[in-house]
Amino acid sequence: MSEPAVPSDEMLALAERLADASRAVARQHFRTPVAVDDKADASPVTVADRESETAMRRIIEETHPEHGIIGEEFGRTRADADWVWVLDPIDGTKQFISGKPTFGSLIGLTHRGVPVLGVIEMPALGERWVGARGRPTLFVDPQGQQREAATRPCPALERATFCTTAPELYESAEEKAGYAALRERAKLIYYGGDCHNYGLLSGGFIDVVADAGMSYYDFVALVPVVEGAGGRISDWQGRPLREDTGTRVVAVGDPDLQAQVLEVLRS
Repeated sequence: MSEPAVPSDEMLALAERLADASRAVARQHFRTPVAVDDKADASPVTVADRESETAMRRIIEETHPEHGIIGEEFGRTRADADWVWVLDPIDGTKQFISGKPTFGSLIGLTHRGVPVLGVIEMPALGERWVGARGRPTLFVDPQGQQREAATRPCPALERATFCTTAPELYESAEEKAGYAALRERAKLIYYGGDCHNYGLLSGGFIDVVADAGMSYYDFVALVPVVEGAGGRISDWQGRPLREDTGTRVVAVGDPDLQAQVLEVLRS
């Protein structure tokens, strides 16, 4: 099997254009009285989710009609294409509708199923992480200034800061046991944050992020961001994240932590 391609400068610029579009929609609706609907799985969805994904899809169709799209709200279009955009327009809808600013937009690009480009866009905070295969991850601050993002050293789990979105997302006995073991070993534990946690890990502020109940569009964008900052991200078995690797994700900033964390999760 051939190596996945390296995204071009044009694709990077397109990804940031998508993030700009998503940011504009999210800011328009943030902390306004938007209607909230329940999807089939009882998760909430708003006009911001739908309008954001619609705006991004429109841009992709205009610039690269040969590319595929997989989105949380509107499903799959040409999903068998070599290049496929994977979109989560509002990651953390519960935070969005609660007025909390730590929701995000996730923009991923795969080449033949391998994540090669990712953007973690934080519309309310004005922060953005951009990762791409073969390049260092960039952090863009609220003033638009860019700098390389880098994870921090933390070789021992007992010294680590561990973040997870919500304990109730660990549903099976195996997931609950892994989460409890990781919580007991880590030094500091924080909850909430969704995709923002993975950006903060890439910036050297968090050492371990673990989640269960993740969907494909929840993690594709995270892979290039974390890896381009020097971290590692995988499923709970240590396998690369692909469409068929399930719903459990774990990321570490220090590569030396990965084996320790995986052992704890599987214990």
